Formats: sequence, C-alpha cells, structure tokens
Amino acid sequence: MRNLLSSICLLLITTCWGAAQEVDLFSVDSILEVKLYFEQTNWDQQLDDLKQAGEDKRLTGNVIINGRKFEEVGVRYKGNSSYFNVRNAGHSKLPFNIKLDYKGKEQSLPGDITTLKLSNVFRDPSFLREVLAYEIAGEYMPAPRANFAKVYVNDKFLGLYNNTESIDELFLDQYYGENKGTLVKCDPNWHVKAPEACPKGDKASLMYLGQDSTCYLGLYEMKTDEGWGDLIELTRVLNQDFEQIESILDVDQALWMLAFDNILVNLDSYIGQLCHNYYLYRDSSGIFHPMVWDMNLAFGGFRRTGIGNSLSNSAMARMSPFVHFKEKNKKRPLITQLLGDPFYRKIYAAHIKTILQEQFLSTKYLQRVETIQAIIKTYVEEDENRLYELEAFEANIDTTIRVKGASIVGIKELMEPRIKYLQNHALLKMEQPLIGEVEHIEYGEFTGFTAKVEGAKRVWLCYRENGCGPFQRLEMFDDSGHHDEQEGDSIWGGTLEKGKGLQYYIVAEAEHTASLSPARAALQFYEIK
Repeated sequence: MRNLLSSICLLLITTCWGAAQEVDLFSVDSILEVKLYFEQTNWDQQLDDLKQAGEDKRLTGNVIINGRKFEEVGVRYKGNSSYFNVRNAGHSKLPFNIKLDYKGKEQSLPGDITTLKLSNVFRDPSFLREVLAYEIAGEYMPAPRANFAKVYVNDKFLGLYNNTESIDELFLDQYYGENKGTLVKCDPNWHVKAPEACPKGDKASLMYLGQDSTCYLGLYEMKTDEGWGDLIELTRVLNQDFEQIESILDVDQALWMLAFDNILVNLDSYIGQLCHNYYLYRDSSGIFHPMVWDMNLAFGGFRRTGIGNSLSNSAMARMSPFVHFKEKNKKRPLITQLLGDPFYRKIYAAHIKTILQEQFLSTKYLQRVETIQAIIKTYVEEDENRLYELEAFEANIDTTIRVKGASIVGIKELMEPRIKYLQNHALLKMEQPLIGEVEHIEYGEFTGFTAKVEGAKRVWLCYRENGCGPFQRLEMFDDSGHHDEQEGDSIWGGTLEKGKGLQYYIVAEAEHTASLSPARAALQFYEIK
C-alpha cells in the first residue's frame, strides 16, 4: 500500500504556547550549579523538623545559581518516598524545594522562574529516568522540562540532582495562555481519612464519590483557593454522564497521557496501584487538562498495576496496552470510560503507535540515553552521596539492579522486549488509514479544507479558533468525483466560516484504527494565520 504520509503539504505546524525563553534553565545540555548557604550549622536538622511536622514552612537562606545570588530564599525538603526512605536509610542527599521570591518578591531567574525543584534521583541508578521520560512526554503533551543540577550546601558538594520545572502559574500561562483556573494535584494525602459515610474511593482515580467535598479531601490536593465543585463535576460526568465528557475534559490529552504511561511502564502514575502523580487544570472554557508528573520511576521503576502481584521484568515487558480496560476495573474510570468508546480507543491506539515509532522503533531513546549519560558521567562520578554504587550508573541501562530490597530493571532491558510485544499486538499491527496532502483555501466568507486519505470510512476535521480552547469535530465528506482509482485514495472535504487564527488537524477513521495529521495532534496542528 502506498505511503501517502510523505506527501503532506508544508502547512504551518505550531503549538499553543509562546516562543521558548532565550535562556533555557532546563536545557539537558547544560548542568545547573546551585549553591545554598545557611547561617545555621544544624540546617539539615531544622529542615528535617519542618518536614517531619508536615508543615509547608521554609528555612531562610541564600543561594547562588549559575553565579547569580538570591538572598532570603525559602528552602524546604520535598517529596514522600524520596525523602522518607532516603532519610530513614541514613543518607544526606535529600530533595529540595527552593522558592526564590520567598522574601524578595522581585527575585526570579530568566523566564520569570521562581521555584527550583531538586530531586535526589531516588530509585534510579541510571540517573536518566526523570529527564528522559519528561523529554519524551514533552513531544506529545504539555509536560515539565527537566535536566540536572550540581547542588552544594555551604560550599560542600551534596551531589548531582534532577532539576524539574514546576507546574505552576508560569507553566499554565505558557501552555494554556492563562493561569487563574482550578489546579489540582492528584496525589493522595495518606494521613487524611474520609468520613465513614463516604463511598469507598481509590486514591486519585476520578471515581465519583458524591457531592460532599470531604469525601475527596484526602485523595487530591487543591492548589487553588476554590475548585472542589469543579473536580466533583468532572468525576460525575466521567462516571455518570459520559456523553458530555468533551464538555469538561481534554480527552485527547488524557489519551496521550495514558498512552505514554503505558508504553514506558510508568506505573507510579494513574495507571498504577497508587493512582497518583498527575495534575489537572481547568481552564476558563471549563475544560480540565491532565498533566504528567514525577518520572523517577518511569521505565519500570515501580512494578504494581493494582491488579494482582508485583510484575516481573517479563510481565512488565508484556503489560497489555489495555490494562484495567480489559479487566473492567471500575477503580480506573479514566481508562475504562475513555477506552470503552470506540472512537477514543482508536485515537489511543494511534497515539501508542506514534510514540512507539518515533521514540523506540527509531532507537531515538537509546541515542538520548548515550548522549545524556555522556553529559553527566563526570558529575555522577564526583557524587559521593549518590544513593547507588557507581557501577550501577551504566549497568542499569542493560541490567536489573537490586537496591534496598527493590529490583530496578534496566531501561534497554525492559524496552527492547516491550517494543517487540507492542509492535506485534493484534490491534497495533492493523493497518491505519493513510493521510496524505492536507490543504485549506479561503474563499469569500468561508474556508474549505481537503485531505487526501486512503483506507478511511470516516474523516474528521478537528478545529478551534484563536488559541487554546477545546477542539470541535466536523465530519468531512468523501467527494467521489475526486476518487483516484489508480492511487486508491480519495479527497475528503469540509467547510467552515472563515475565522482568524483557525487551528486544525485531521482524523481519519477506519473500522478498528485511526490516523491523525499531524501525528502529534493536538499538541501540534495546522494553523491559518
């Protein structure tokens, strides 16, 4: 069958947010230098006391970042397992959260960045999982950037850390063009117990637990002053009024997130036993957007789906792309409800194939492994406080490393058989429609759209005007007068009223599969200026 994808016309493909900052503090090619200074000789004990008390208070100190000094910044330890497990094991390399504008409200780094989140590479002997996973995610959905930082305290080298971008007002404004909506961190507080009258939920799974917000308090962290009603309505629609789901949820972004988590066996996420580590942002149009978070256990660093026992290396490699869906697991409605819809299921499979082809079948991920390891190798060798032996740094690419009772599978060791398994999955082996040339033409008060497509039963124009709101769907029609018998393809067309800043992409749907153009829609799309 002729591959029409090569003939896509060179229309503008763009993204929703503004241009990148001139100085990228999260560039993987450069290592950040962070030097913290505290007057207190027992600074570590004071930070421990604040963390153990469970309060969001900070210790004041100064910091020099890449030679630039910031005074009276606020510092606290962050994390759960990465703090408590490491501290209990007697290690000094603990994760930091540094707020630059804690006292001096004008203090910020280039790009108006005011917070540094420094992780201690917990349960990742390779040092690569966080940075590599975020890099891959960012090619398909809004995702934080991450790189590495050399961290010192009172001029003593503490170690090489991950430096991860915050999901905060700046991040939201960059990706959604606004930041005043409801922001939810979907991470349960294990110490908060729901009232006995509440239905039994399962962590941050988006199960509907009724209209009483106290039933949700221990399962989600509200980052804005208000928003419990918004979150409850999302869970109600997802579980009880699913036909309205596109009026409240960015379905495509949710499908990208689920596809990404599944391919990378990122089980410390919505799809795993703990069902957490993602954010939800509700924009001014009323749409919730899910965002990935916390990647140090991607690539099989956590082994439990919540169904059955902990997975072996082989079981992780062969984990179904439809885990939870095929079991009809009511505790994971984001999966069972979305994949229960035939159209969304086809889009999900298309997203899996796109990530699989672009990142893994192409061996791009292995090229990035080699490049990143070469950048950080010297600093890993100098890190005397690293949580794992130096030999594990390189070995954990190809070999499972046993650390503190946990087995951390090698990245390549996991992904090589996983790639083969997904490549040969019955649904993922099916041929997709082929989308060739995509064009638009303006005439009078209208804009006409055409797409050359092979092997489709239906074709959709997904569009929006002026920015970052939800895409709408318009069914396109096969103009049989433009059917090319020799080439075996057809021209599909649709018309809209002319609008400035119109953004669009194409979905071609067959019996069991679908294709998108651009393939990374809706992070990328065609635009009419």
